[in-house]
Amino acid sequence: METSKKRSDCPLSCSLDVFGDKWSLLIIRDLIFHKKHTYNDFLKSEEGIATNILASRLKALEENGIIEKSAHPDSKAKILYRLTEKGIDLFPIIMEVYIWSDKYLTVPADIKATIKEAKKDKDKFVKQLTKELKSK
Repeated sequence: METSKKRSDCPLSCSLDVFGDKWSLLIIRDLIFHKKHTYNDFLKSEEGIATNILASRLKALEENGIIEKSAHPDSKAKILYRLTEKGIDLFPIIMEVYIWSDKYLTVPADIKATIKEAKKDKDKFVKQLTKELKSK
């Protein structure tokens, strides 16, 4: 997921080079929906990411300007991760994937409720959550 290597000039291909691996969107999801912000938070995700893969994906997301890190206010040993504006701008795409998943896959009830709420007024839902993400 190096920023300098491109398979083509196709926007979809270039975007997948940034966040299209098996784990990066799950890290972004955890930052958006599950309020996870530390390395250990991400390790506890139900998908079970390996430590070396997590470290690699966090580094790549940071290098691509999707996330940024800062010092943890309570511990010098911990780092906090948060989405940058570039990362927050992925939220509408993730919401569309959730809506597609609700149509074609089995979705847990709590996520189904979020999707139902979003579908009432998608633009309003996206703007509200985007505003909340930017205020953190």
